[in-house]
Amino acid sequence: MQMNIKSVTVIAVVAVVAVAGIYTMSAKQTPTTPSGKAVPLQPGAALPPGHPPVNRDGRAGMAGSPSSNTMPQGQPPMNNQEGPQAGQSGTVAEDPNTKFTHFRTGNSNVKSIFIDGKVVWVATSGGVIRYNTGTDEFRVFDVTNGSGLLSNGIFYIGKLDGRIAVGTYGGGMSLYDQASDKWENFNVPNGLSDAFVYKVTKVSNGDIWIATWSGANRIRGGDLKDRSKWDVYTVENTKGGLPNDWVYSLAEGKDGEMWFATEGGPARFKDGKWQHWKVGAPYEKIKNDPKFGIDPAKLSEHHAQQAKEMGLQGMSGAGAYNPNYIVSLQVDSDGVVWCGTWGGGLAKFEGGKWSNYTMSDGLPGNLVFMVHRDPSGLLWIGTNNGVALLKGDKIEGKKLKVLTTSDGLYANIVFSMESAPDGSQWLGSYGGVTHLK
Repeated sequence: MQMNIKSVTVIAVVAVVAVAGIYTMSAKQTPTTPSGKAVPLQPGAALPPGHPPVNRDGRAGMAGSPSSNTMPQGQPPMNNQEGPQAGQSGTVAEDPNTKFTHFRTGNSNVKSIFIDGKVVWVATSGGVIRYNTGTDEFRVFDVTNGSGLLSNGIFYIGKLDGRIAVGTYGGGMSLYDQASDKWENFNVPNGLSDAFVYKVTKVSNGDIWIATWSGANRIRGGDLKDRSKWDVYTVENTKGGLPNDWVYSLAEGKDGEMWFATEGGPARFKDGKWQHWKVGAPYEKIKNDPKFGIDPAKLSEHHAQQAKEMGLQGMSGAGAYNPNYIVSLQVDSDGVVWCGTWGGGLAKFEGGKWSNYTMSDGLPGNLVFMVHRDPSGLLWIGTNNGVALLKGDKIEGKKLKVLTTSDGLYANIVFSMESAPDGSQWLGSYGGVTHLK
């Protein structure tokens, strides 16, 4: 059934990153780090070969990105409704009588959403948006308005020890103190293994873990000011236990184990030991499924090289298939682990075994950008072609409910999601956010 939609313009961003650009930052190589156990990174460490360039103003270059005019398949037209310019503040208003409300963010990806009471924080490729649902006031933080951020590209947003934490493209990790209205930045000289930060989390023992382009940081005891407490884990110093240095996400699992989503598959760090797996559906299972718009291999040398390495060079849609590239991670309280893959569908770890689910099992798409468990226990699976909803953790024999733009979503590609205290859901896409009440 078609829902009544009201579009609300929030902000137009000035830094444009098309959808494929988030995943196509040019081919990278493993950085050189000491072998053996994790050790603190040395000050002034250089960017690894093939790393995206970082400009003097802290903004990351997007090597290999497609044209800024490229929109993903299923993206609604922008209609020039770009809203106020970046760096401004103002108010918007929702219609309480509609089930879906759309907030436009301009030509930007919404890669992460965090909700703190009545305040919704939106991480975009053009800065951070703070929206107060109680007052309808919003404010934009970016590099142009003197906010203190070092990069407009924001991949992660959350909270760390009372401050808003963001992971940026090329600007490191930034922490915002709302009382003083100031940002504090942590970058390579502070101990960060890379200026590209994809996830930040504090675990039950007090350690802080940070996912980066060049491995994972652990700050023992969470003491960010003590550089001796900063460790870095890479492919080299874990002797391959971490299968790839591009760590896209991480999460604490059952009994304090740590899970890592990398471009080489998922990894687990438990009781001081590393283990990793190859997951995702085989190409034979998905090769006849509908493809993801333009083949990323035609836009990116990185994805083209991946297709070649897998023996799929020249095959249709091969650039949108890397089953061991984990782009989303959800770890349930009972220890079940869900991994969204780049074209290989959804992988589930339970009872020591992995299972794979694709379009043939009811998913609307095989690129799984987001996996989210809401407070009611419902699993939301964001793909390149809509969102699938699963009650419980058993997909076998179930018909998944799917939401798309025809049901009221802003766009079929869903990158991020957060559940609000009032039971509503916020979903981030390219160009906008959907508020589902």
